[in-house]
Amino acid sequence: MKFFNIIVSALLLITVVSCKKYLDVVPDNTLKLEDIFNTKTDAWNALAKAYNYIPRDDNTHLTSWTLGDEWIGRLDLNNNTDQLRAMRIMRGLQSMTSPQLGLWSGTQGGKPLYQGIRQTDVFLANIDKVRDMQDGEKKEWKAQVKMLRAYYMFLLVQHYGPIVIPDKMATPESKPEDLFLPRSKVEDCFQYILNLINEAIPDLNERADANNAGQIDQVVARAIKARILLFRASPFFNGNQEYFGDFFDHDGQPFFPMEYKQAKWQEALNAIDSAITIAEANGHRLYHYTREPYAYDRDAFSVNNDNMKTLYDLRMLICDPWNEEVVWGYTNIDYYNQGELGHASNIRLPKGFEGVVDNTGFSWQWLGASYQMAERYYTKNGLPIDEDATFDKGSMYEILTTPGAGAAEYQPLAGYLQPGAQTIRLYMNREPRFYANLGITAGYWRAHTQLIPTMMFSGTAGGFLSSISQTDYLATGIGVQKFVHPESQSGAWQRTIKYPFPLIRMADLYLMKAEALNELSGPSSQVYDEINKVRRRAGVPDVQAVWSDPSLCRNPGKHLTKEGMRDIILQERSVEFAFEGQYFWDMIRYKRAASVFSAPIRGWTYTGTTAPSFFILEDKQSRRFTITDCLWPIDLNEMNTNGKLIQNPGW
Repeated sequence: MKFFNIIVSALLLITVVSCKKYLDVVPDNTLKLEDIFNTKTDAWNALAKAYNYIPRDDNTHLTSWTLGDEWIGRLDLNNNTDQLRAMRIMRGLQSMTSPQLGLWSGTQGGKPLYQGIRQTDVFLANIDKVRDMQDGEKKEWKAQVKMLRAYYMFLLVQHYGPIVIPDKMATPESKPEDLFLPRSKVEDCFQYILNLINEAIPDLNERADANNAGQIDQVVARAIKARILLFRASPFFNGNQEYFGDFFDHDGQPFFPMEYKQAKWQEALNAIDSAITIAEANGHRLYHYTREPYAYDRDAFSVNNDNMKTLYDLRMLICDPWNEEVVWGYTNIDYYNQGELGHASNIRLPKGFEGVVDNTGFSWQWLGASYQMAERYYTKNGLPIDEDATFDKGSMYEILTTPGAGAAEYQPLAGYLQPGAQTIRLYMNREPRFYANLGITAGYWRAHTQLIPTMMFSGTAGGFLSSISQTDYLATGIGVQKFVHPESQSGAWQRTIKYPFPLIRMADLYLMKAEALNELSGPSSQVYDEINKVRRRAGVPDVQAVWSDPSLCRNPGKHLTKEGMRDIILQERSVEFAFEGQYFWDMIRYKRAASVFSAPIRGWTYTGTTAPSFFILEDKQSRRFTITDCLWPIDLNEMNTNGKLIQNPGW
C-alpha cells in the first residue's frame, strides 16, 4: 500500500480543532500533545496527517487543473457553487466572502493550508518525545515535515502573493501580537521557504523505497525547490511594477519586488540542474512504453510500428502507475468514490461491445476539452497551426473522408484515425499528442479494455445520447482520454485502474531548464537540447529543423531570439502538460493570463447527428479573467479577524 493511501483508511490520532482562522485560534488540546506522540505509530499517523493537506488535484470538483481554458464540463453544472470550482473562477465568479479553492482558510474546496502549517508545528514540536524511534529516523521525518511546511507556504505565495509567515508555534500563552500577524513581502516569503528547504534536504533519504512512494525525499525536494525558484524568477514575481507598483504594506513599502533581477534565473537554473542530476541518478527519465501492445492494436503496429510506439509512449505516460517519469506523484486517491478526472472524462462503452454494463459509474462522459485545445496542439511538423506554412487555416473546417484501410495513404494513420471515416481537415496531419490525449471524430478511444472508434456525433460512440442521459455529455464534442487508463471500466471501483497523479515529472524539469537557460542568456544549443528531448519523445522534429525552414514555417528564425524562443518553450509546455494544470500558471508567470483566459470556451454542436450538423462552432461558456483574478482574495472572515491584514489589489 502506497504511503498516502494510509491516510484514507487510518483514523488519525491527532485532532487539531477544525477552524477557519489558523492564526487566531489556539487548539484546546495543546496541553495533551505529549500524550499522543508516545509511539512510532502515533508519529506515523501525525506524519500522514501533515501530508493530508496537499490539495486534491485528482478530484474533478476540487482540482486546480481545470483552471485556464483547457477543460469544460457539462453545461448543466454552471450554477452549482460546489462543483467545478476552478471553472467558476475562470467565469469571473471568484468572491472574497467565500473564495473558490481558498487555500488561506480552506474555503470552497480548498485545503486550509495554514491549518496544515499548524500541523507541521505540532509534529516538529513533539516528534522527539517518541520513545521507540531512532534519532536518525526522527531527523528524516522532521525533514519531510519541513518540506511540507515549505511546500504549503509556496502554494500560498503562488495563490496570494505576500503571505503571513507564522514562524512561531502558537501556545496557550501566546499574546495577540503573536497570533495576529501582518503579511510579509514576497521576497521575504520566498527566502523563508528556500531556507526551510535548504535546512531539510540534507536530512532526507535520497530516494524513498517503494512502500513509501509519494513521500518527499531528496529527489522530490530538489524538484520542488527548482519549481519554486522558477516562479520566483518569472516576471509575475520578479520586478512586476505593472501589476503591483502601488501594492504597499503598512510601512509604505511594496509587497512585490519592483526591480527585475536577472540573477534569479541563474539561481533557478542551478536548482534545476541539481534536480535533474539527482533524478537521473535515481533512474528517472522520460517515459517510454516497453510492454507488448494491447491485442486490439497489434495490426496497427504491424503496418505503422514507429508511429504506434510514439502513440503508446504518450497515451500511457500519465496512467501507467509509478513509471520512470514520475518524480513526485500524489497518491491519496479515493478508491471508492467517483470524483476523479479520469472518471468524469472517460466515455461510456457503447452497446455492441463486449463487457457493456448498464451501470455507467466511473465513466461519466461529461468532462471534455475546449475547442481551444483542438487548435493548440501542433501540426505533424511540430509547429503551431498559425505558424505552419503548409497548414491552410482557411480550409480547416472542411469535411473530408480518411483514406480506406487498403490505401497506401492510410498506413501512417493506422491506429490514429479510422479508415474511411468522416472528419475535418483540422483533425488531419496533427502531432501524435493530439491523437493520444484527445477523443475526436474519426479517432480512437482506448478504454474498457477496448479500442473504441469515436465519431462524437449524437447517438454515436462518445457522443450525446439522450436515452442514456440528458446531462452527461461532452459539451464541445471533444474528449480527453489522457487520464483514462485503457483498462479502466465502468460499474465499480474495482474495475478502474488507479495511478498517482503527477505533481512533477521529468519533462517538466527539462523544459524548466530550457526556459531558465533562455531567460538567462538567450537561445543556445543547450536550450535546444533540453526542449528537443521532449519533442523527440512526442514524435515531432527538433526546434532548429523546423523553425529554420522557410518552406515549413511562416516566421523562420523565430527560435534565434530570446522572445521568440520564450514563446516556443511556453507553447511546448502548453502541449506537453495539456490538462495537467501547468498552462494556467505559465500564463500567470508571464502576465498573459488576463488576455488569454477571457475568450469564451468554444466547441462543436454536440447534438449534431452528421458531420455538417456537428461541425458548427458555438460559444459554450463565457469567461472573464482579469488582473485582479491573478491573486486569490483573502477570505473576508480573515480580514475582519486580523486587522493587520491588507487585502489583495482589486478585492
